[in-house]
Amino acid sequence: MPQDSNAISLKPLYQQVRERLLLRLIDGDWVAGDVIPSEIQLAQELGVSQGTVRKALDEMVRDNILRRKQGRGTFVASSDDAEFVFQFFRIQPDDGDRVLPTSHVLAVRKEKANAQVARLLEIDRGAETLRIDRVRSLNGRPAISETVILVRALFPDFPGAAEIPNNLYNLYAKRWGIRVGRTDERLRAGAATAEEAARLGCAEGEPLLCIERVARDLGGTPVELRLSNCLTDGFYYAAG
Repeated sequence: MPQDSNAISLKPLYQQVRERLLLRLIDGDWVAGDVIPSEIQLAQELGVSQGTVRKALDEMVRDNILRRKQGRGTFVASSDDAEFVFQFFRIQPDDGDRVLPTSHVLAVRKEKANAQVARLLEIDRGAETLRIDRVRSLNGRPAISETVILVRALFPDFPGAAEIPNNLYNLYAKRWGIRVGRTDERLRAGAATAEEAARLGCAEGEPLLCIERVARDLGGTPVELRLSNCLTDGFYYAAG
């Protein structure tokens, strides 16, 4: 989140309003499930037009930070809402409706950040991280070999493998108050290593879609690096 007031003033007014509303979420003024004030109330409070507020809220709804419910108002989205989850999970079977994966955690361990991890998570090289290795299945078939790397300082008393839930973003929000606001992804083609082939039940060298994703909290700070190696036989990446 930019701190330079001169820089902020150069942004369109609705973006300034969006940032002020995000700060209220970060500060805990509103939490998941809360209804926020009406557009009219926010406009009066912030000294802007109702249209400006609506544009800021529209963008936050598109980003799945807020939810509009007909006749009930605008609510802070919960990280266990299906639409919130599907915003970040895009691998789907070729021959079926979109489904959420199940997860089997293989290991949890502490690691020192190497140069790549330090760069992506914006931490010092050698800083402590937590690494979670798991396999994710769709409709009962292993589809993704995944490694999740966390900034350990942000997640004290992280649970052991047997207690880690499928929805990690929901865990971050409920246990540590860390809410993922957006992710940055890079995709490339790869091939299954012997270890990945064993996890996914495929042949070594089989084509995989490799996804590098950095998750950021509402303030823009990186909190998680996720490396997902996905089967392409029977599955696709839904871009939108």
